[in-house]
Amino acid sequence: MQLPLLVLVGPTAVGKTRLSLRLAELLDAEIVSADSMQVYRGMDIGTAKPTPAERARVPHHLIDVVDPTEEFSVARYESLARAAIAGIHARGKLPLLTGGTGLYVKAVVDGLPMPPAPPDPAIRARLEAEADRLGTEALHRRLAQVDPVSAARLHPRDRRRIIRALEIWEQTGRPRSATQVPEADRPHYEAHWFGLTRPRASLYRRIDRRVDQQIASGLVDEVRRLLEQGWTPRATSGQGLGYKEIADYLEGKVTLEEAVARLKRATRQYAKRQLCWWRGDHRIRWLDMDRWDEEEACRLIVEAFRSEVFPGAEEPLARPAVFLSTPDVGT
Repeated sequence: MQLPLLVLVGPTAVGKTRLSLRLAELLDAEIVSADSMQVYRGMDIGTAKPTPAERARVPHHLIDVVDPTEEFSVARYESLARAAIAGIHARGKLPLLTGGTGLYVKAVVDGLPMPPAPPDPAIRARLEAEADRLGTEALHRRLAQVDPVSAARLHPRDRRRIIRALEIWEQTGRPRSATQVPEADRPHYEAHWFGLTRPRASLYRRIDRRVDQQIASGLVDEVRRLLEQGWTPRATSGQGLGYKEIADYLEGKVTLEEAVARLKRATRQYAKRQLCWWRGDHRIRWLDMDRWDEEEACRLIVEAFRSEVFPGAEEPLARPAVFLSTPDVGT
């Protein structure tokens, strides 16, 4: 028997947190975060982590799992998320998987492919040396030539995953993105997918406002505290938006104004990569959040979800009139 799973995705700053809280209350759900940075303790403002008050409203899982100096992998996330979902089902609740890290969502719903090649220390050491000499962005450009799908999914500074993808290519001659998940390892959830989107200009304005709010809320002090505790931007957690930019400011490399401008630009670029990731997944029904207010959007999702889980309980919504088939990715 397949157990139901509600999936809510979308780009950063689109409004997932507020909507997921209301959906969880309406559907008696618990939230499983699918955010690769919210797993880190003490990284609250830069990751737009739900506040203590919001987490008191609805139980949340996979938030504050490890310290910022620790490594955390998608495989570990998948294992912990599946355990959390099993516990939610056992309590008779609905799991609501939501977040902007596409790889994390895909790992839970579709399963992780088996590694196509074991780590090769010699290849990895050579690629690490090249990254030191040429820069991680140069390796990302090389990856784009041999595995454009993986390259599009990775930030140009995501050194660890870029090197791993190139390592697999050199060992097998096959792109990492081409690997398949064995049927026996596939999870068996009845997943119901919804996505939130906004017109590009509207989303970018929201991103700029969020960054300004993060600065006003103490992002600089948060990064300063992490640095004092021995954290470094080269840690895996340093891939989070805002942390490297503000660390550069604190180290005197750029002004605060330059750091904020870089953060806004990087966040807009990240949002576009998120939308590109999801654009080809036809399971997702998208809602334009500039068209619907929060309560209306929740009602539409709840009605569509219930009509699928309990056929006949609700009249199915006319998809063309309500849901979009693809988000606005822009140019």
